[in-house]
Amino acid sequence: MRQAEPVESSRERDEFADAIRQRRRALGLRQDELADLAGVSERFVYALENGKRTVQLDKVLAVVSTLGLHLELRRGAGREITTGEER
Repeated sequence: MRQAEPVESSRERDEFADAIRQRRRALGLRQDELADLAGVSERFVYALENGKRTVQLDKVLAVVSTLGLHLELRRGAGREITTGEER
């Protein structure tokens, strides 16, 4: 049985997709143009902008960089993970 996706991660993926789409449009680029500049397929850009799941982090980073954006990780409200020593 597949585990349900946390609501927070779905919301974050949607926000990320919106940010990519908005920046591309602000730069006046079509999806195919962004794909060419980033070295990825147009299908990948479409999937990224529509919040589809992907594990191709190198491609995500190429698109982010091409758009002149910076990907930043911050501590979220997710579950806390502890090591054996911390328990």
